[in-house]
Amino acid sequence: MEEAKGVVKHVLLAKFKGEIPPEKIEELIKGYANLFNLIEPMKAFQWGKDVSIENLHQGFTHVFESTFESTEGIAEYIAHPAHVEFANLFLASLDKVLVFDYKPTFVRC
Repeated sequence: MEEAKGVVKHVLLAKFKGEIPPEKIEELIKGYANLFNLIEPMKAFQWGKDVSIENLHQGFTHVFESTFESTEGIAEYIAHPAHVEFANLFLASLDKVLVFDYKPTFVRC
């Protein structure tokens, strides 16, 4: 097993409030994705909705994953004015949130 050199993943699990309409959720997701264009340390972004048949999601419905070259890059991202402004809007629309940062370990078989 080999830990990725410098790469750090920033994962956010979200459950939107029940009263947030699908159009607003779509708008928020587009806003989140646009941070990739505004904040240089953010190297990649992807998102998705829960499709698991295990029913272990604990109410979380969406996942957002960003890739950074270092933990310093995440710190720069978190402090960036575009992120701060967006986070205030995004978090106000959530019922539950969990954030987890990690350095991926690759397994060679």
